[in-house]
Amino acid sequence: MRIGQPRSLQTRQLLAASLFLVAFLALAGYALDRAFLKTARDNLRERLGSYALSLTRNGEFARDGTFVMLSDMPDARFSRPGSGLYAEVVFPNGHWDSESAQGPGLPPAPLLTQGARRFEGPLPMREIDGRTGEVYRYGLGLVWSSDDSNRAAEFPYTIYIYEGTDALREQVEIFRAALWRYLGGAGLLLLLLQGVILRWSLLPMRRVIDELKRVQRGQASRMGERHPRELEPLTDSINAFIESERENLDRQRNTLADLAHSLKTPLAVLHSRLDDPQIDVEGMRGEVRSQVQRMTDIVSYQLARAASRGHALFAAPIPLEPHAEQIVTSLEKVYAAKGVLCEFELAEGMQFYGEPGDLQELLGNLLENAFKWAKSRVLLTITPIACEQNRRPGLLIAVDDDGPGIPPENVALVLQRGVRGDERVQGHGIGLAIVQDLVRAYRGELEVRKSEELGGARFEVRLPPGL
Repeated sequence: MRIGQPRSLQTRQLLAASLFLVAFLALAGYALDRAFLKTARDNLRERLGSYALSLTRNGEFARDGTFVMLSDMPDARFSRPGSGLYAEVVFPNGHWDSESAQGPGLPPAPLLTQGARRFEGPLPMREIDGRTGEVYRYGLGLVWSSDDSNRAAEFPYTIYIYEGTDALREQVEIFRAALWRYLGGAGLLLLLLQGVILRWSLLPMRRVIDELKRVQRGQASRMGERHPRELEPLTDSINAFIESERENLDRQRNTLADLAHSLKTPLAVLHSRLDDPQIDVEGMRGEVRSQVQRMTDIVSYQLARAASRGHALFAAPIPLEPHAEQIVTSLEKVYAAKGVLCEFELAEGMQFYGEPGDLQELLGNLLENAFKWAKSRVLLTITPIACEQNRRPGLLIAVDDDGPGIPPENVALVLQRGVRGDERVQGHGIGLAIVQDLVRAYRGELEVRKSEELGGARFEVRLPPGL
């Protein structure tokens, strides 16, 4: 991977999932470790407490004030020196130690008040071999009462039970080893499963990339149709872009072919006139002037046609109302003698997605045709066409007039280039043909019928919703 190049989506997702999983397992392991340690300490406290209660039931003080066990100790380790389990009874005049406590140096043990219970540790102690060790200690404060008149009626004493930390430490170490072994295995399994799931979930994206490469190599003309819902806007935009570019290329090729074909005739005429020995200089000049003007008109027309881009995939929106008002204001001046009035029915905020020149040509030719044939009224209607969510709406542009109208059988003839509806009316017969070409370039539809509202002709343009 080159320096500075962004990581792939799969690497990003896998890295993020790995970090999250490691953090989660670490927190879970820590929580389980703390919970086990607390449980182990609580169990140790309960066990030492039960030993202390056992000594309370099975021991008493003799006449000379010494502590005597009436039965065996509750655990054999109390009788084995250095076993790690020790008992001690502390009273005002001395103390009693179990056989296991003979030798080790236990921590100082104070007297506790009656009913007091204390669990503490680890506390330092000296082992039999002289090494320093640690123990947990449980203390229970009691009071001895006697009915013997030769002895004090009562006196406090405390039973202490000690256990070395090695047993608890060994339990914790065993648990931790098992815990992290199982958590590590589960983490590796989850990472492998995450990688498989991630690869499966990104499979549609890889298919889109493969299709795009096939389109780039010319092995396919467009992207496929079956993709997940999340990728459909991307593939639809790519297909629309491909079709738009292909249409632009075809239009440029057609324009060049039309230009070459159109110029061939005037060039052939000039060539034949140059070979004519009988033509005079003045006649030659007039013929050249005529053919050059003809070629100029052809070039101007083809350039204007090529400048019309048609369907624009990512075109900026153009507000319709200002352009419509500007065109109508100019036409009302041109046809002031007829007194034609143009009415607007425009939905609020209507916009056109395309070239400003195309909008001028479209509205200008439709409105000029209506002004030309209207008696006194023209109606311009622009409304949106409903579409799916997250798509820009389509447009319905309708121009009505109260003129004589167009018979249904003459509609196709009127839309042909160079044909006028009435030879007595001034014009060149190409305005409606330009409108039809523009509508086709924007993938729309042009319909001509009788106006139900004004009685004349109604030219209705429908531009489809965009991406």
